[in-house]
Amino acid sequence: MIQSMTGYGKAVIAYKEKKIHVEVKSLNSKQLDLSTRIAPLYREKEMEMRQIIAKALERGKVDFALWIEKENGTDAATINSALVENYYQQIKSIAQKTGIPEPENWFSTLLRMPDVTTKTEAEVLEEEEWEAAKQAVYMALSQLQEFRLQEGRALFKMFSEKIDNIEQLLQSIAPYETSRVEKIRNRITEGLKNIPDVEYDKNRLEQELIYYIEKLDISEEKQRLANHLKYFRETLDEGHSQGKKLGFIAQEMGREINTTGSKSNQAEMQNIVVKMKDELEQIKEQVLNVL
Repeated sequence: MIQSMTGYGKAVIAYKEKKIHVEVKSLNSKQLDLSTRIAPLYREKEMEMRQIIAKALERGKVDFALWIEKENGTDAATINSALVENYYQQIKSIAQKTGIPEPENWFSTLLRMPDVTTKTEAEVLEEEEWEAAKQAVYMALSQLQEFRLQEGRALFKMFSEKIDNIEQLLQSIAPYETSRVEKIRNRITEGLKNIPDVEYDKNRLEQELIYYIEKLDISEEKQRLANHLKYFRETLDEGHSQGKKLGFIAQEMGREINTTGSKSNQAEMQNIVVKMKDELEQIKEQVLNVL
């Protein structure tokens, strides 16, 4: 089954006093275009995460985000009491020596001093926590892939309907194609009759008619278009990662429809060609979303 490149997935894993959030979104793109927003603690694992994402999603414009939600109070900075006391003694001593009044609000003054509330511990990513974060990444990607499959089923149905419509329109050309030969012959011969005192070689006229009709013949275009329609169906059934191939087939279908239109010198046939072009444009528009 084909897959869409459009998708969305999210996951949350609880680890100790924190929650690890992962969110991933994708849209259509010719290649993998990956942008990431990763919490500082996990940046050392960015390359590994990029490899996991690339292997899972293959193609598309992908936005990936990983962030941490900590429980209230667990991320509060510790006040350095020894440093506070040191600042207090220094300020008190300076006040006594210079006669400058001591602060009225000591806590407000001391807590603004450098490094009083600066965290001295550097957070280290433990292997157990990384495994939890990686599990969240896989869960979000799995959810996005399921989303892509659902969209792919909808695209498959739409493509099948459009291909059916083009096939039916192609078959509807046949009656007009056979009748137009006689119409062309009658139009030319009637035109010659309306020209007075003109003699013409009937054998030469027949040869010219045959040549003219052969130039307008669309049998080869119809056969090639039928083959392209069949190939498009077969490619749909091959599985995912067929978006580019389907796009190439749609281009070839367009060439045959355009040539048929240029050779169709009858209003009814040209109307049918316009309808085929409309169906094909809808295919081309949506095939850009196929993985």
